[in-house]
Amino acid sequence: MSLVGREVERARIQGLLADARQERSGALALRGAAGIGKSVLLDHAVSIAEAEGGMRVVRGAGVESDSELAYGGLHQLLFPHLDRLDALPAPQARALRRAFGLSEGDEANRFLISAGTLSLLADLADGGPLLCVVDDLQWLDQGSVEALLFAARRFVADPIAMLFAVRETSMPFDIAGVEVMDLSGLGAPDAARLLGDHAPELVEPVRARVLAESGGNPLAIIELGSSRLAANDADGAGPAEQVGPLPVPRRVQETFRHQIAGLPDPTQRALVVAAADMAAPLTTILQVIESLGGTAGDLAPAERDRLVWIDDRITFRHPLVRAAAYQDAPLQRRIEVHRAYAEALRSDADADRRAWHLAAATTAPDEAVAAELEGAAERAWHRGGAMAMSAAYDRAGRLSPDRELKARRIARAGQAAFDAGKADRAARLAAEALSLTTDPGVRAAAIYTRGAVEYERTSPRADAELTIEAAALVCDTDPERAALTLYEAAHAARHGAAHDVLRRAADLMRGFTPPDDWPPVVAALLGWAELFAGRPELAVGPMRDLYTATRGGANHLTHRITAGFGGLMIADDDEVIAEAEDMLAEVRAGGALGWIPYTLNVLAVARLFRGEFADARACVAEGASVSDELGNTTESLAHRSVEVWLHAVAGDEARCRALAEEVLPRARVRHRVNAEIAAWGLGMLDLSARRFGEAFERLERVSQGPASRDLLIRAVPDLVEAAVRGGMPDRAEGPLAAFCHWAEHVDRPVATGLALRCRALLAGDGDADALYTEALRLHERHGGSYERARTQLVYGEWLRRRRRRTEARAHLGGGDRVRAPRRGALGRACTRRVGRLRRAGRRASARRSAHPADPAGTAGRTAGRHRSHEQGDRRAAVPQPTDRRPPPLQGVPETRRHRPRRADRPRRARCRRAGQVAAWWPTPVIGLPDAGNDDRCVAEKRPSNVQTAVAGRDARSHHPEHERGDNHDELLSEPPPRLRRGADDGGHGSRGAGGSDRRGRSVQHRAS
Repeated sequence: MSLVGREVERARIQGLLADARQERSGALALRGAAGIGKSVLLDHAVSIAEAEGGMRVVRGAGVESDSELAYGGLHQLLFPHLDRLDALPAPQARALRRAFGLSEGDEANRFLISAGTLSLLADLADGGPLLCVVDDLQWLDQGSVEALLFAARRFVADPIAMLFAVRETSMPFDIAGVEVMDLSGLGAPDAARLLGDHAPELVEPVRARVLAESGGNPLAIIELGSSRLAANDADGAGPAEQVGPLPVPRRVQETFRHQIAGLPDPTQRALVVAAADMAAPLTTILQVIESLGGTAGDLAPAERDRLVWIDDRITFRHPLVRAAAYQDAPLQRRIEVHRAYAEALRSDADADRRAWHLAAATTAPDEAVAAELEGAAERAWHRGGAMAMSAAYDRAGRLSPDRELKARRIARAGQAAFDAGKADRAARLAAEALSLTTDPGVRAAAIYTRGAVEYERTSPRADAELTIEAAALVCDTDPERAALTLYEAAHAARHGAAHDVLRRAADLMRGFTPPDDWPPVVAALLGWAELFAGRPELAVGPMRDLYTATRGGANHLTHRITAGFGGLMIADDDEVIAEAEDMLAEVRAGGALGWIPYTLNVLAVARLFRGEFADARACVAEGASVSDELGNTTESLAHRSVEVWLHAVAGDEARCRALAEEVLPRARVRHRVNAEIAAWGLGMLDLSARRFGEAFERLERVSQGPASRDLLIRAVPDLVEAAVRGGMPDRAEGPLAAFCHWAEHVDRPVATGLALRCRALLAGDGDADALYTEALRLHERHGGSYERARTQLVYGEWLRRRRRRTEARAHLGGGDRVRAPRRGALGRACTRRVGRLRRAGRRASARRSAHPADPAGTAGRTAGRHRSHEQGDRRAAVPQPTDRRPPPLQGVPETRRHRPRRADRPRRARCRRAGQVAAWWPTPVIGLPDAGNDDRCVAEKRPSNVQTAVAGRDARSHHPEHERGDNHDELLSEPPPRLRRGADDGGHGSRGAGGSDRRGRSVQHRAS
């Protein structure tokens, strides 16, 4: 077909090739109806690549009859370049050899096959730009499509262009990540030009009819215009009336049927032979033709009419020609052709093709044929072709005369369909298998598949319940299978926070003898059940025993992942990070890509708990990407839930909320633990934004939810802080008691340090200092900068409120080392307010050094050490002026004594008030805001410290906002009433009769 029009499409293809020459990779899928011109555009791209840029071209095409052969399409595309396999990483080269049937071994990893495809194409591009072209992508087997799209999505800076053509209604796979260009019919001028080029003799009425009927489809224009159908229409016979109502591809196929029907019968039979196996070489096709009584010359009329081209293979002019040749043939002729192929394909390399030809030639149950198909299914499994395996087992089941064999094969087909991502097909096959058998093993397999489908469709709880039912059927006959099944049930139950179901799985595990390497796993899962029941004293030992037993890489990854998640539940963060890093290196080296999302999830959460946010973010990005590629939606949600939390501590409210809105609805159904992690992140966001009430309500739901004794136990310190800052300390006592019970038994510095910080927040002055100090000591042992900085900040604020400003600066300065990103107003506020305490301290020191308190002697220096609330007493010893002016302050220069406070200096004035200086941070990365720095305090007219001391009462208790309970500064400046000691002692609240100056020394109030 000649290329007419298509200027936009040609320009895009030209740009794709130009980018490849500049080492900018790209991929484009041309999508449209049959005959719309996709193949012609591919031919155009190939001609440009070869003529203009000297690009290397690798080209393949899908064949409908090969769509059930695992990696058949990939083999066709890469077969000429298999000599380069030795240059690939060894695991990838082995996987490709197994996929192509060039070697034997264990099951080929389909993700290694995809990675090998990526590497092989990149190797081909080392010598210059590469164009990879695949026509009829919809007919490639699923494994080949996955591998090619995997590569297309990952090429970025390689001299590679990938160009696909796919039918618009035949795309049973996800093409996300590849640009799609939809092709429509030609415009009227281009359609008329094309018709004129191919059928210039048509009279105007017929010409107009052909253009109208074709809908701009180029193939329809050419075939309808050039066929006898159009000629008859010109004579007024009107056969086009019969095909007018048909869709365009059907109309075109009708023209091909008319054309084939006019050929000699031997030629029609030869076309059926060629159409029955498009991958067969010419020698095999001619052998089959001769076995049916024909000769090579039978193909000449079809070649003369341009229906086929013949070289070392037979290629049909268009897929619709092949469809017309095969589908219009009588059933008996098709059976004879397939049987002849089965006789011709006797080598081991052709075993799969032979099995499928036998199946196509069989119309009644036949165990011999079913057995051959089962062999093909197992070979597909070893090559990693899950969909090919499912198709072969399904057909084998249909041909099985024995009912139990049929059930077993159909159950295997259902399992393979689920592995291939076909959940609906898997559910249908599993239900059919259950209806056919009473065999416990087969029923267990089918129920297990149903459970896996329910995980995707409904909830992890439904999956766990079905999986336990499946395990119970094989506990006695297959303990290892039962143990693995129960292990998966326990994990599904944990994902759904179905702790009662997890307990059932653990109890069932305890009731039978598992294989030799399973007892530590069984004990650890029993420990999970105890932990979720609130008995950490019974859980920690078995969970740490599993970690010890699996350390070192000699155990199955299943056991090590279980140990990793368990370690996070009991605060073994450092150990989990070390083991997860080792495990990640192993799965990368071994090519076990399916384990990468799980390993990265463990590592991301451990680094999050340790405060290593940049590393956690890198783990999440890779884990989500790999999960999406593998179709692992559960792990993708897990990583994105952690990402919500990371956006919260980075202060990125917009991205945090947007991602939470995307993740939470699905995660609440699919993975409750990760849903609660995302909700925890939103609570942190509220806390950092000073929405203490909202933060507490959200964190309370998290800490009381079904996952509260899982990883979410570690959200309690944030809940306690929100409660204290929001004026609700009583509501934090219950969650804190549970947290302290957990921390006592996990016995790790990070857990104990957090418990001490929470107790300090709720404690009176007599206990808080020691609690904060011990918490910081434990944080130093743990080495986590995040929690240490937060503790330093709340401790520094506590010290500041008690006028111990020198000590406060040291701790607030330590918190300053862990900073949030400075974005927008929040970031500017962070930078502005952090330095205030320091600047205030420097100014005070400068004043003391430049203006001694008493130049004449030591009395002034002694008085100068008194705090601001003692100034009323000092004024009694100073001669009073007679003009009613306030008495002078000792140690303050005369030039500043009577300077009026300017209205345009509210912030600087506030900095001189020790009780009103705080470091305020926009995000919890470096601690939470001290509400004492609320800007609205500038305009408030509060009693001075002198007035408070003279009046003998706490003036703050009469502040209107304090009475409403929403002035967070007042609530945080001193403990709640029930925690104050000496509230009525001298009118100084928690300070009682004494206090300390800014250097921390004790100062007694004078009686005078």
